[in-house]
Parts: sequence; structure tokens; C-alpha cells
Amino acid sequence: MATPVPLPHPPQIPAADPEALRAALPAALREEFDAEWVQVLDRAKQSHSLREIHDLLSKWQHTAAMEIRDPGSYQRLLEKAAQIEAAGGRSTAVSIEDMRALIQQRLQAG
Repeated sequence: MATPVPLPHPPQIPAADPEALRAALPAALREEFDAEWVQVLDRAKQSHSLREIHDLLSKWQHTAAMEIRDPGSYQRLLEKAAQIEAAGGRSTAVSIEDMRALIQQRLQAG
């Protein structure tokens, strides 16, 4: 009988905590996080709401997890978005109405 091969451990996802996220991010992204963090804290002081802080931490938690799994993926995502924007948008994009019609078709066929 063959010896089972152990599965690799999934990468640890950092907590949605500023200190943990900073530690998990590469230096270039840490600078971007810090700049956004300062802006969101200033807005939270004015609004007396923590919602934007939670949203920012969630966004960067996903970004950090993506970078841990595939280093450089965030930069590649930004580059792809810039290419799409420079080309005037996605040429293969489907309107929301067409997408809803397609979903409805599939549900009825189902």
C-alpha cells in the first residue's frame, strides 16, 4: 500500500488587525496600507464610525492573504486593471441585463 502524502498546510491568513497586516505585507504594500490607514482614521474621527476602519482592515486582510499565497499578485492585478482602463474598458464585458437574462435562462432550463 502506498504511503499517503501529507497535504501542504494552507498559508496562515493574518488577523484583521493593523499590526498583523503590516507584518504580513511586503514593504511597498506596507507604505500603501499606512497611507490608507491614516486617511481612514482621520475620517473615523470625524464620522465617529468604525465602519470604514473595518472595511479597510478586511480589504487588506484579503490583499495580505493573496500576497502570501502568490507574491506579487496585487501588483499584477493593478497592472491588469491599468491595461483594461487604458484600452477603454473590457471588450469582453457583458452588461448586467444580459447576465441576468443568462442566469434566468439557466435557472429555467435547470
